[in-house]
Amino acid sequence: YYQCQLKKGKAMILRIDMTSDTPIYQQIRNQIVFAVAKGDLKPGDDLPTVRQLAQDIGVNPMTGNKAYALLKEEGVIIIDRRHGAQINAESKGGLVFTRDFDQRLKLLLAEARMRGASKREITTHILSLIDSIFQ
Repeated sequence: YYQCQLKKGKAMILRIDMTSDTPIYQQIRNQIVFAVAKGDLKPGDDLPTVRQLAQDIGVNPMTGNKAYALLKEEGVIIIDRRHGAQINAESKGGLVFTRDFDQRLKLLLAEARMRGASKREITTHILSLIDSIFQ
């Protein structure tokens, strides 16, 4: 776990696995998305600068830059030269269940079924994951 300092004395905990096959920039992006979904990061919250993020985690600043670029492209954050990166207050709009979302979820469900999980097991597991996000 890595603790990143946010402005106004807050801290953000990122769970980054340096040995994972998932690129670090993607892990940073995912952790910020989880934090927003769970309400740990709220609209208007400031994120650390790319340099600070990289220093806190111990990675190249380009890694943080790539994560922030993804988040900006997805509308999760806004980046302003005067205020830095912030959680986008307007990010709730737009389609949630897009064709891409459905395809990714269907693939995960198909993989679980292929490995022998029953419909009941998948449903129970998904409901526990939903509960972990909406606590």
